Amino acid sequence: MLVIGIAGGTGSGKTTVVKKIKERCPVPEVVVIPQDNYYRDNGNVPMEVRREINFDHPSSVEWPLLIEHIGILRTGRNVEMPTYSYHTCERQKQTIPVHPAPIIIVEGILIFSMKEVRDIFDIKVFVDADADDRLIRVIERDIKERGRNVDQVIERYNKTVKPSHLQFIEPTKTYADIIVPQGGNNAVAIDILSRFIKQKIS
Repeated sequence: MLVIGIAGGTGSGKTTVVKKIKERCPVPEVVVIPQDNYYRDNGNVPMEVRREINFDHPSSVEWPLLIEHIGILRTGRNVEMPTYSYHTCERQKQTIPVHPAPIIIVEGILIFSMKEVRDIFDIKVFVDADADDRLIRVIERDIKERGRNVDQVIERYNKTVKPSHLQFIEPTKTYADIIVPQGGNNAVAIDILSRFIKQKIS
């Protein structure tokens, strides 16, 4: 089993990189574990407080559970991955069954910010992208998928996303084994990365 961490700023193109790796790796199955599924449950606090949660801060994630689940998968056992709703800012009752596979990809903005999490990865990849490009993707995603308007997205970006990126995400680029510039648009870098993964698992 090869456990790969793919990090990068919000809107950097991590999901696209993961998708293209899955397309290129000739293995029975690639399992993807999004960091977002492991955000802490905030169902016990008022909605007005939930709306102020900084999801770009390491404290927003339940790291022990994520680490535990990766450890269980390494032993060949299944796990029940939690699900999370950005609309209500709480963990859902539904879980997703995840079983061991030749390649496990953990994807998220903060996964290199915690040493305990970094240490579980066999390969660490940082997806890099221009700040303006990331902002455009964030606006499009948050409006379509998270029910926010443009003003709310820009306010959140300036208040939490950008400062947290500079403090917790951008510095973790130094931990990466491989950096993919231009996000999911860099076909050459993704092809090289995919070839590297194939060599590792063969």
